[in-house]
Amino acid sequence: MSLSPHILIVDDDRDIREMLAAYLTHAGCRVFQAADAAQARQLLVVQAISLVLLDVMLPGEDGISLAEFIRSTSAIPVILVTARTEESDRILGLNAGGDDYVTKPFSPAELHARIRAVLRRTGDNKLIRGGEASAYGFGSWVLRTGRRELVDAEAVVTPLPKSEYNLLHALVTHPHQVLTRDQLLTLSEGPDAVLFDRSIDNKISRLRRKLEGPQGSPELIRTLWGSGYIFACDVCVL
Repeated sequence: MSLSPHILIVDDDRDIREMLAAYLTHAGCRVFQAADAAQARQLLVVQAISLVLLDVMLPGEDGISLAEFIRSTSAIPVILVTARTEESDRILGLNAGGDDYVTKPFSPAELHARIRAVLRRTGDNKLIRGGEASAYGFGSWVLRTGRRELVDAEAVVTPLPKSEYNLLHALVTHPHQVLTRDQLLTLSEGPDAVLFDRSIDNKISRLRRKLEGPQGSPELIRTLWGSGYIFACDVCVL
């Protein structure tokens, strides 16, 4: 099963963000929103993204600087959205790493068409993180990415096999989202992986045994029968 495009809208105008979010959600996209570059940077680390819609005029760090950061740390495509219409502004944006440049006012339908065109050129719905965090904290646990290990509240370290680490990484970077077995396979092993019966279920069971706490502690990985799994815990980037 292919994943829907994950679109990050970065714009300080709430009305524009919500209008675009509603339109793209109706078109089948999964949409994330950020009001400034700082929020966008946080989302890009913890959330896999297919494409960024980026307003050039942002409070604080501007969109050109953020586009340069995204381009230097990932292959996430960027469409710059701005009221500036001068040729020099378009050249500046494209040189900063923009894959397309759209001026306001614009039609949501045309913008969606441009999104589809950019995704076709750059790898369709491929999900990419905009930089790797050194660790993720959730509940009483820390997942260290460099060493692929779990650390509990008592500082006891549990190394993880690559397959279990990749699966847990997929879960912690998509908290509170229902993920099917096919989606988890794609996120943890790549689009060419082959799903064997119960292979994901078996890995989930092994992770649960390592993560389960005292009796009565909250369940971190929940099964939604007929749908898949959900990581039911808030995650912070460390």
